[in-house]
Amino acid sequence: MRHSHEEEGRSVRLLRVGEQVRHALSDILTRGEVHDDTLASHMVSVTEVRMSPDLRHATVFVKPLLGKDEEAVLKALRTNTAYLQREVAHRVKVKYAAKLKFLADESFDEGTHIDTLLRNPRVARDLGEGEG
Repeated sequence: MRHSHEEEGRSVRLLRVGEQVRHALSDILTRGEVHDDTLASHMVSVTEVRMSPDLRHATVFVKPLLGKDEEAVLKALRTNTAYLQREVAHRVKVKYAAKLKFLADESFDEGTHIDTLLRNPRVARDLGEGEG
């Protein structure tokens, strides 16, 4: 029983630290603290941060507002990773500064795709047959 309690505590900690990292990055990007023209000209949402079990690696999912210039924004974030890692380390008090890895958040695109499929008349008809 104790074992599962420890795992639960660890997963809560991963979520909490991931949320702290997400908040710190959002704050840094919103305030324009990164001296980068691409990042200065784009609003970037940090949608999720997933921490590795040892808290040494953070996978950061981002989405530029309206999905514009996603590749350029990712390149700018990756170019400024060292600065962002230092800033996050100052704001989030953990033993080691997490290595940040930036990825595009595709979940919005997937959600839109699923929504489009569900609105397709043939799919809607098939879904309607199961009811009743």
